[in-house]
Amino acid sequence: MAPASDPCSFSSYTKCATKHLNLTYHVDFDSHVLKSKVALTIEVLEDTFTSLTLDSRDLKISAVTANGQPAKFSLGPQHSFKGSPLEITLPFELSRGQHVIVEVTYETSPKASALQWLTPTQTAGKKHPYLFSQCQATHCRSMVPCQDTPSVKHTYYAQVSVPKELVAVMSAMRDGQEADPHDNSRIIYRFRQPVPMPSYLIAIVVGALESREIGPRTRVWSEKEYVDLAAFEFSETESMLKTAESLAGPYVWGQYDVLVLPPSFPYGGMENPCLTFATPTLLAGDKSLSNVIAHEISHSWTGNLVTNKTWEHFWLNEGHTVYLERMIGRCLENEQFRQFKAMGGWKDLQESVNTFGANSPLTNLVPDLNEVDPDVAFSSVPYEKGFALLYHLEELMGGPEVFMGFVKSYIQLFAYSSVTTEEWKNYLFTYFKDKVDILNKVDWNAWMHTPGMPPVKPQYDTTMADACIALCQKWIKAKEGDLSGFSAADVKTLSSHQVIEFLSLLLLEEPLPLSHVKRMQEVYDLNAVKNSEIRARWLRLCVKSHWEEAVSLALKMATEQGRMKFTRPLFREVYTWDKHRELAVKTFLETRAAMHPVTAMLVAKDLKVDQTQSTGL
Repeated sequence: MAPASDPCSFSSYTKCATKHLNLTYHVDFDSHVLKSKVALTIEVLEDTFTSLTLDSRDLKISAVTANGQPAKFSLGPQHSFKGSPLEITLPFELSRGQHVIVEVTYETSPKASALQWLTPTQTAGKKHPYLFSQCQATHCRSMVPCQDTPSVKHTYYAQVSVPKELVAVMSAMRDGQEADPHDNSRIIYRFRQPVPMPSYLIAIVVGALESREIGPRTRVWSEKEYVDLAAFEFSETESMLKTAESLAGPYVWGQYDVLVLPPSFPYGGMENPCLTFATPTLLAGDKSLSNVIAHEISHSWTGNLVTNKTWEHFWLNEGHTVYLERMIGRCLENEQFRQFKAMGGWKDLQESVNTFGANSPLTNLVPDLNEVDPDVAFSSVPYEKGFALLYHLEELMGGPEVFMGFVKSYIQLFAYSSVTTEEWKNYLFTYFKDKVDILNKVDWNAWMHTPGMPPVKPQYDTTMADACIALCQKWIKAKEGDLSGFSAADVKTLSSHQVIEFLSLLLLEEPLPLSHVKRMQEVYDLNAVKNSEIRARWLRLCVKSHWEEAVSLALKMATEQGRMKFTRPLFREVYTWDKHRELAVKTFLETRAAMHPVTAMLVAKDLKVDQTQSTGL
């Protein structure tokens, strides 16, 4: 099958494929750069091969060699988010099937989009600086010149030199450490990743880290201030891994460690192989912790082992991962719990569609990303529209056990490779060859290539949601005189998942009268809740109802942690209230420097702030 073209990459992935990366990093906290060298082992895919293109972004390149001989190189014009193509001319000609080792000596930029350099004051310990990377979707090119496309998979080895009071970890197996022979105040950590993986899964963290063993193949890593709490909160990881293996097949990555990052980490989790990254917002007694870890564990199969060929097929990563995550929930809880989580997901999808607009092409399951920054396209659409399609197919094909058989078979067939929606669909028709007539009745165009909500709304079991729906309706219908009828007992029997659902339902409705949210605080005391999923929704609800006191609390939450799932909607909610629009912008401009670069870029878009605007203007 002809390779899918990747609109997000300049690299010549049809002419050659990277098989291995050998990375050497010297982490410089003074100048906020990685002084680096990378050797790429490249397999040639065509005859008379004399040049190649790699992706790069803001890199300072000082030398390139091919099999040890100097090679000519030049950087093409800079694209707004794709970076610059690095054009390399080999000093010789190669044929299909031959290999070449291309070595690039370079330095990253202090503003590399993959990296966030934290000052000691931004860490829990307040004594040492901290560095972390986030390469998904197209940021790896700002820390390694590479074929930055998920259609190419390679192994990697790395040596990382850091100040000796700090520890380095990567998305790979640890391979020992030694004193830096060039500088006795530094230490070199070594890593190897023997399983081929796409570039976006390369990850590095350097900080004052400690770890605790919490299972036969799991350690939890964080600053020492969090490490014991993290070990307690993540103690169920091994049983979740075992459940996932029983559903999807053997776990091939060896180690499964979890790293809890500082608060500015922009996502709930990131499925870096051997080392899942997790937000510290999960440590606030947050029952959604199990969802995030089940989700990241599931990525070990769907995403990391079987990968979307381009970011236009991102739903193959995320839809299947949500499906697997909810199957894990079904095994550990029950089917009603899975149905309840699916209903919540449908609401998240509705909110994304409302935010983008029902006609936005970015709400297509398979969007066209030509000249579109994947960070801007990111939403719950690939997750929840993808899940809704898989759930719909599950119902048509004969239920969860039958459909899980297909998912497991799909994973086995495409393991270690990258796939498109077309390849997935062809295999679906092959696997269910006795049911092709039913599959032909599915409106594939409406599901895949049409904006807005899916063409079919699944009928989920509402058992666990009924209490949330009833309480939501009671608040909506309540007149002033009915408010005394509410009491703390209303939410006593609800799980945190159900309280989240209750607040999510209210957020989809017209704003409640101010008297109602004030009464809600009186009887439920939601201001005292630490669970961030509940707190973020509650504060949005208060701002929506124009409760003055909630504005400062909402902006405080938006800036004290940087998880975009919370930060962006909180800022947007305050910005929507005309009276406090300026305050939202002012708060953002004052705190932008401490934000992750992707978070800052997207909040600026949400608040219609010019990227060059500063607090002084």
